[in-house]
Amino acid sequence: MASELETPIYEVLEKSGSFEIRNYDPMIIAVTKVNSGFRESTYTGFRRIANYIFGNNGQNMEIAMTAPVLSTSPVGNKGHYEIAFVMPKEHSLNTLPEPSILNIEIQEKKLGKVAVLRFGGWATERKVIKYQKTLMEYLDQYNLSNKGEFMVAQYNSPWVMPPFRRNEIMVRIK
Repeated sequence: MASELETPIYEVLEKSGSFEIRNYDPMIIAVTKVNSGFRESTYTGFRRIANYIFGNNGQNMEIAMTAPVLSTSPVGNKGHYEIAFVMPKEHSLNTLPEPSILNIEIQEKKLGKVAVLRFGGWATERKVIKYQKTLMEYLDQYNLSNKGEFMVAQYNSPWVMPPFRRNEIMVRIK
């Protein structure tokens, strides 16, 4: 379950039901880019980075799995997706091994202030589109504007049943 996995550190600034405004601490991510549809891109990106953390890297080092897996939203996307794993807090840019695969980068991500809407079930393209629209309505309601692309955060392994799954649509805000 996701509760057993390490997650990024953030502070909840405001909350209303499944909507939150958070402030995230900087984090280190392993990121890859995939040019395909949303579903295929998330699967391909997940497998690629999972391969890296399971030891296919310059030091044959296994790295603990964390949550969530982040991906670019499919809304308005022309088939160019970024998929990222958050690296465990015990690691830094200097202590993580070099990827053996050329299309994985290790970088620092500074999300800062983020608007988030939580939803359950599978994070299908249709659901993401629906919940991104709802999140945009919250942004209007709170007089907030987004800064950059919307992201999808998936917290669970594929074996978790839909009623128990945790997903989020999120975007940096000004």
